[in-house]
Amino acid sequence: MFVDKAKIYVKGGDGGDGLVAFRREKYVPEGGPAGGDGGDGGDVIFKVDEGLRTLMDFRYQKHFKADRGEKGRNKSQHGANADDMIVKVPPGTVVIDDDTQEIIADLTRHDQQVVISKGGRGGRGNIRFATPNNPAPEIAENGEEGQERWVILELKVMADVGLVGFPSVGKSTLLSVVSAAQPKIGAYHFTTLTPNLGVVDVGDGRSFVMADLPGLIEGAHQGVGLGHEFLRHVERTRVIVHIIDMAATEGRDPFDDWVKINDELKLYNAKLEERPQIVVANKMDMPDAEVYLAEFSERLNEVHPSAQIIPISAVTKSGVQELLYKIADLLETIPEMPLVEELVDLSERKVYRLEAKEDDDFTIRRENDDFVVESPSIEKLIKRTNFSTEEAVMRFARILRKKGIDKALREKGAKDGHTVRIGDFEFEFVERE
Repeated sequence: MFVDKAKIYVKGGDGGDGLVAFRREKYVPEGGPAGGDGGDGGDVIFKVDEGLRTLMDFRYQKHFKADRGEKGRNKSQHGANADDMIVKVPPGTVVIDDDTQEIIADLTRHDQQVVISKGGRGGRGNIRFATPNNPAPEIAENGEEGQERWVILELKVMADVGLVGFPSVGKSTLLSVVSAAQPKIGAYHFTTLTPNLGVVDVGDGRSFVMADLPGLIEGAHQGVGLGHEFLRHVERTRVIVHIIDMAATEGRDPFDDWVKINDELKLYNAKLEERPQIVVANKMDMPDAEVYLAEFSERLNEVHPSAQIIPISAVTKSGVQELLYKIADLLETIPEMPLVEELVDLSERKVYRLEAKEDDDFTIRRENDDFVVESPSIEKLIKRTNFSTEEAVMRFARILRKKGIDKALREKGAKDGHTVRIGDFEFEFVERE
């Protein structure tokens, strides 16, 4: 089964907690703090493996969570950082953030890798909080939570040559003739529901990968028929081989077929209009094919004088070898892979930045008799604060005063006994004398 789209959950490992500890060595009076920092959580990294061809693995495993860092140790020892989680994906995978629909990564080269979810930083141990005024602090931070998100994986088949055309024009038959691939072949529309790939040996030492892509119909750029399920794969091909049913076995005009298919490609992505294209007149063994070919050539020459038409019969193999030579010659003049900028305009392409900016802004609002403080930086501080010690609580209170939150609460009308909510935590407002 071919799977070319998947939605998965990824989470970087949480950072390890810092430790509160003190030196207890003989002959070392007043040894001081010795709690080490926690280790960093592991990142979730996507890495391209050219041996993979589908997203099948993600159909059965949809959650990927990296390990958390180890807790800090005594004697000022740092907790071990967690190993990164490497997730292998096939070449041609586009990673999209499910919430923002922004492109995180476009993975095309073997061994190319990108961090999808960053692990959290380890919390600081009490040795980090020692000062001349407080030489023996009992403060340590919790580890930071790892980044989590749902992402959508879209696979765009990486092939040198993509066969396009209306259903039942002979794409699958041609692929089965020139390669060892065994696509499903039938005398009805949409026999091919997913891309089939085959390695074609030209016979002179050259070879290339050919993809038989699902049939295309009018309106595909809007999702009609197989729509985008087909069109996303065309973007990754270096050469488009346009198969035409030159015998008009289904009553369609061959030239109209050529015009409609190219219109769909252009409407989906204007850059595809510039992709090298070879026009193949198939089913030349059928009656009246020569008559249709003469008319087709004349009309095509009027709108596209430089276009070359290669007549073949995939059934009898007539003209097939000439077609393979033509494709191989054209591929030698084209770069190994189309650049990403050719596939998507830079103005339409947004890259999600993993590094979040610290935001010290806050807002305060009233809900009945309670006060709600909204501040990303304070909510993050709460998660990293271990409230089990009085020193940690006092430090947290000092930070709130320094940021001006105490003053802002008073201006909003906060009095002794009022409840203040920050994130998932509730505090009682107390006026100090």
